[in-house]
Amino acid sequence: MRRALLAVLGASAIAAGAPPRVERLAAEPAGTIALPMRVVGRAEAAGHGMIRRQWPGSYVETRFSGRAAMFRVGAGEVSLRVTVDDGAPIALVRPAPGLYRVGPLAPGGHVLRVQAISESQAGPTVFGGFRAAAGTRALPPAVPARQIEFVGDSHTVGYGNRSTRTACSTQEVWNTTDTARGLPGLLGERYHADYWVNAISGRGVVRNYDGDPSDTLPAVYPFTLFDKARRAADADWHPQVIVVALGTNDFSTALHANERWKTRAALHEDFERSYARFLSKLRSRNPHALIVVWATPIAQGEVIAEARATVARLTQAGERRIAFVAVDGLGFGGCNGHPDLADDARIAGAVAAQIDARRGVWNAGMSR
Repeated sequence: MRRALLAVLGASAIAAGAPPRVERLAAEPAGTIALPMRVVGRAEAAGHGMIRRQWPGSYVETRFSGRAAMFRVGAGEVSLRVTVDDGAPIALVRPAPGLYRVGPLAPGGHVLRVQAISESQAGPTVFGGFRAAAGTRALPPAVPARQIEFVGDSHTVGYGNRSTRTACSTQEVWNTTDTARGLPGLLGERYHADYWVNAISGRGVVRNYDGDPSDTLPAVYPFTLFDKARRAADADWHPQVIVVALGTNDFSTALHANERWKTRAALHEDFERSYARFLSKLRSRNPHALIVVWATPIAQGEVIAEARATVARLTQAGERRIAFVAVDGLGFGGCNGHPDLADDARIAGAVAAQIDARRGVWNAGMSR
């Protein structure tokens, strides 16, 4: 009998009515075959069919006909969400490296998705691909025509959004952060779209939280991993919508004496000029996309005021495919005062209203 080191119950209807299991195997069964892997999000090859990724929200999928499938988790700390078809998610928080089996499944075709729903700021993580027993039939991937890109900070990541209290330990943040149930996942599901999440908690446009000297989000954005060793390039990624929310970390803490801005007014000017430059770069990469900039009333409304002023600069310069959304009425009941699931739903609704108000958004640039 095969020995399982870990079993986690999930929920996905199968013929017998029982949910599938995700179990870590002691060894790979003999005679397995590789299944194709569709990668959504920034990643680089790590050899032997593996990929290395670091941005939150990235996911891999395989489509097959069979009763079970396997996937390999490599090195690095990550929280994964495993789904089969439209079944309930199965959580793997900081799973040990190894081969995991998903099953039993009903006979017929299935889509297996493994998604990173947490951050991996400390370093990249490795995914080792999909496998299945001999006789399993690979099916062609189902690729949505719609693509949405998200750029932001912890509010986009979904930091602690499933928490029911604001005071959280590090482990509780791990347990309750869920990008797939946050803004990116909600809008991806609403529009049946693939989505990329290029967001890092604590990072700003010109200034990080409390003056942290790490790279700002625009400095890291162009790269596949946070080490900035390789620029991201994906010929198949042409988002029709780009949703951006930055500024929370620029303004939510007081300036320190050793920082380069001596007044709040100087910070405002630097922020507006730099944010406008970053948004213009997004435009040059995606000439047909609708850009939706949103902000919350953090720092006594300073974030909203500065984001709105930035968008105004661009519209005065001739930018037309851009919208600004100020989202208020949030409870910030997530970990450490972050948006919770109810807030994420409110933000998603506000952003969706801007998308829906624009005609032809999803047809823009489709001739490329």
